[in-house]
Amino acid sequence: MNRLLVTGGAGFLGSHLCDRLIADGHDVLCVDNFFTGSKRNVAHLLDHPYFELMRHDVTFPLYVEVDRIFNLACPASPVHYQHDPVQTTKTSVHGAINMLGLAKRLHARILQASTSEVYGDPEVHPQTEDYWGRVNPIGIRSCYDEGKRCAETLFFDYHRQHALEIKVVRIFNTYGPRMHPNDGRVVSNFIMQALRGEDITIYGDGSQTRSFCYVDDLIEAFVRMMDSDKGFIGPVNIGNPVEFTMIALAEKVLQLVGGKSKLVYRPLPSDDPRQRQPDISLAKDKLGWQPSVALEDGLKETIRYFRGLMQQGLAA
Repeated sequence: MNRLLVTGGAGFLGSHLCDRLIADGHDVLCVDNFFTGSKRNVAHLLDHPYFELMRHDVTFPLYVEVDRIFNLACPASPVHYQHDPVQTTKTSVHGAINMLGLAKRLHARILQASTSEVYGDPEVHPQTEDYWGRVNPIGIRSCYDEGKRCAETLFFDYHRQHALEIKVVRIFNTYGPRMHPNDGRVVSNFIMQALRGEDITIYGDGSQTRSFCYVDDLIEAFVRMMDSDKGFIGPVNIGNPVEFTMIALAEKVLQLVGGKSKLVYRPLPSDDPRQRQPDISLAKDKLGWQPSVALEDGLKETIRYFRGLMQQGLAA
């Protein structure tokens, strides 16, 4: 049994990771400041003897004793990370510094949940890990994009300067139960609008693409990366290489939800990438990983979750 720290552990991805680590027999310390995370996401774990929940903001130092650290703390949807952009950058940068300092003191292996946003609006397609990206450093998304890029810099400098054991994963679009119903992400937007009988809002002409990875597949990759050989530190792309247009996604959601919602079009937001698709050759080679959950199957589970929230009056 290892004592594992998950920052952002009450969030969408973090709570699923806590579930998996507990199921694997570990002792888990879940840390979250509940800006976007929710106690509801981990309520079922609160009575477990090897689970502990702590309210804490990672922009402040944390003094605990653990064997390994999963650093997931940061608002990850445009609605949330643009709400307080300075705090978003601080969470990525100061949070990385604090967690790296903790890992250094403890000689603990640490995994950074980075993002495909480090590639910005890419000029190469699909994106490989050796692509440096095309990011606007002063745009409305820069607090997240550049914050995550700087966090990666810190991780690799701690590795080079202090021989710290690091792991860096770049997450592409992920969806599933426990997504925030009002986080502004395309999957939650489409599902909630369809369930409410509202028109489906598509930004731009709907031809822009994304690749959608179901949360269970992503968590499997996290665990494999953390357990991988110490010589493989990443970064490694984690996502589904099957590409979908926004129109195709909207039509699939409408097919599964039913109803009479129509598609309506709005202007494309600033700096919104036209294409986003991971090359996962490295994950296949080094981790033996690739996603296995089909989009339709994952959407059914996600729709069931959101429908349950609405029935409980928790999706306002």
